[in-house]
Amino acid sequence: MEFNEKMKKTIDVVAGDFASVRAGRANAAVLDKITVDYYGTPTPINQVGTISSPDPRSLMIQPWDKSLLKEIEKAIQTSDLGINPQNDGQVIRLLFPQLTEERRKELTKQVRKYAEGGKVAVRNIRRDAMDKLKAAEKKGELTEDDRKDCEKELQDLTDKFCKELDEMCAKKEKELMAV
Repeated sequence: MEFNEKMKKTIDVVAGDFASVRAGRANAAVLDKITVDYYGTPTPINQVGTISSPDPRSLMIQPWDKSLLKEIEKAIQTSDLGINPQNDGQVIRLLFPQLTEERRKELTKQVRKYAEGGKVAVRNIRRDAMDKLKAAEKKGELTEDDRKDCEKELQDLTDKFCKELDEMCAKKEKELMAV
């Protein structure tokens, strides 16, 4: 069923959003959404250099082309990451401060927002599928009983994916609130 695949893809997108929210440890996934202007083309940072984590609280970006140092630095500063990069002429270092209680709560709200966006996307997929089922019934391609069976299956699928999103959200919130 194509709708099952769409819902799985939605879960994957939300999981990627969750990974981009840092939970006290330096994680290269926080840089995934930041792009650098590389010869006129917006390119993700992980495609223009090596990202390493020398210790749990820092990331080091070593671009393959040294002329990109200023561009990477500017892209990080203009992002919503909230970290000031340190450029030493060879590499860019990102030092992640200890999360405060207030910042943890902000990140928790952000995670909930991502989860809710995922649920809305799953429900929209369900709505589109229901519309297609009703149209197929009107054309005579589907009986009323078959449509109702499909709708029940679709609702079960929607409930399953919404529950999975709730579980992912709760897990990430727990990770964020752990000191």
